[in-house]
Formats: sequence, structure tokens, C-alpha cells
Amino acid sequence: MSQGPMASGRCAPAWPKDVLRIAFGVIWLIDAALKWLPGFRATYMSVIMAEAQGQPSWLQPWFHFWIRFQHPDATFMAYLAAVIETLIALALIAGFARKLTYLSAIAFSLLIWGTAEGFGGPYTSGASDIGTAIIYAVVFAGLLVLSYYAGPARYSADYYLEKKISWWWRIAETRRPAPAEALAPAGVAPAGEAVATPQPQGSLTRSA
Repeated sequence: MSQGPMASGRCAPAWPKDVLRIAFGVIWLIDAALKWLPGFRATYMSVIMAEAQGQPSWLQPWFHFWIRFQHPDATFMAYLAAVIETLIALALIAGFARKLTYLSAIAFSLLIWGTAEGFGGPYTSGASDIGTAIIYAVVFAGLLVLSYYAGPARYSADYYLEKKISWWWRIAETRRPAPAEALAPAGVAPAGEAVATPQPQGSLTRSA
């Protein structure tokens, strides 16, 4: 009876989770590039104000707050959104401060969903989806959970920074990485140590 990868002592390759993170970062970089175009700044406030139309009365104070808050500095807020998306994209691609990046991106995506996308609503006749930002938030949450189970990412800036800065894992990992010695496979000793090879019973010859 054949044994699975875990039973045979072989681990799943680590690179697929890095490919997923980097690919998602490229998507965010393309989205960020569009935010730097003049058309985004020209329509920034009109999009938010349009999302407030048709929303239920109990949500109107929420939208009115954001409209009053951003309207005096609409151009600055548009540039700020472009900067935040660019930083998130670059952090994803480089694998920099992954836990902090994922948590910040979840909060930012939910904020976009609750303002510029109007919570995906209003949910009236003809509504076809709930918005894209909420899906982004779910993907970031998935990357956060994957980071917890998969551990340090080999192809990331965090992997090298954790070797230089003792506390860096606190903003990069969801849990403290195990010591390198604990990760070594059975029969493989840390560098500089010899492995004692057990002798099979009955292999010792009797002296004459």
C-alpha cells in the first residue's frame, strides 16, 4: 500500500503559495497603475457620491460622512488611494511584511467596498454582483491563513529580513517560526553535528 506525501516524510513544495502571492500582487499593481491616471482623479468624488444614491436610509449617514470628509481634499484622497494600492502591490510582489500587508489590505479593501462600491449595493432589481473589493478582502484573508499553515515564505524579502532582525517575524509571520533544527528531517543533523547511525541488533561479532 503506497503512502502519501506526509506519511513518507516528503513535504509539499513551497513555491506555489509564493506564486499565488506574486500573481495577486501583479493584479494589484495593474489596478494601482490605473489609479494614477487623470480619469480616476477626475471622477473620484462623483463615484462615491453616486454610490450613496438609492442606499437605504439607515446607511445614508455613513455615506454622507465620507462625502463630507473627502470632498474638500478629493484630489489628495485620490492620490492617497493610488499610493496605498501601489504600496500593497509592491509589498505583495516582494513579500515584505506579509502579515502587516495582509491585515492592512483587508481593512483597505473593506473600506473601498463600503464607500466607493457602496457595499455592492443598492440591492435592487438589476443588481448583478456584490462588488470586487470584498472578494479582494477574502483573498487577503486566505493568504493570511495560508501563511499560518505554510510558515515562512522562501521567495520573499521577509525570509531574509527574519535572519537579520530578530523581531521581524512579528510583522511578517502569523506565528513564530520554528527553529531550523526542529525543521530538519529525521536522520539529518544541523550543520556541524554528526549523526549517530544505530547499529542493527546482532551485528556485533563475538570476540574469540
